[in-house]
Amino acid sequence: MTMKFPFQIIDLTHPISPDSPSWDLDCGFTHSNFIDYEDCTSEIKFRVQQIHSPLGIGTHMDAPAHCIPGAASITDLDLHRNYLLTQSVLINVSHQTDENYQITKQDILDFEARYGRLKKNVFVLFYTGWEKHWPNPEKYRNNLVFPSISAHVAQLLLERNIAGIGIDTLSPDTADSGYPVHQLLLQAGKYIIENVANAHSLPPIGAWTLTLPWKIINATESPVQLIGLVR
Repeated sequence: MTMKFPFQIIDLTHPISPDSPSWDLDCGFTHSNFIDYEDCTSEIKFRVQQIHSPLGIGTHMDAPAHCIPGAASITDLDLHRNYLLTQSVLINVSHQTDENYQITKQDILDFEARYGRLKKNVFVLFYTGWEKHWPNPEKYRNNLVFPSISAHVAQLLLERNIAGIGIDTLSPDTADSGYPVHQLLLQAGKYIIENVANAHSLPPIGAWTLTLPWKIINATESPVQLIGLVR
């Protein structure tokens, strides 16, 4: 008897390399061989590798401790209690082609008028279309100019008591914004996923997302495997 998994699995995660776009000009990621096959003295030869990397790289999670001293770190976030596995919605604003576009409260209200009020503990994913620039790190970074989210949106999402947000840019905040989205959401114990891939593959409603960070004690950020589950 063949068992069929009841969901289509969509990988929402970018691969990581030394060329990955990042907030800084150099992403700081290196990947090298610690021991190579020819160096291995055992009968079976192994290649042993190591990495050096900042934790806020690629598709990654910001935990509350990222900007709130004493708040929850990555390993404090529980799969169930913090809704790392939860229903998700996709709010598509890719028709807004201005690189300076800031997602507004009206965008959320328009979505709710069509699909219903955001449910408690849902993961809200924003698709701006900026992901298309990922293969070009310089353009993706764009001197830290990219679509972002307004503080009014963050406040509305907190009123809806969402679990967290994701976006297909380097950050929901731009460099000159004062980081209000980070402050509001992380202070409220929510989580943020940045550099989401393939968000356009999800439906507006009805999907689930599973966020799996590296479980590094005291980490304030972590690369994640972000999975979409669609019936």
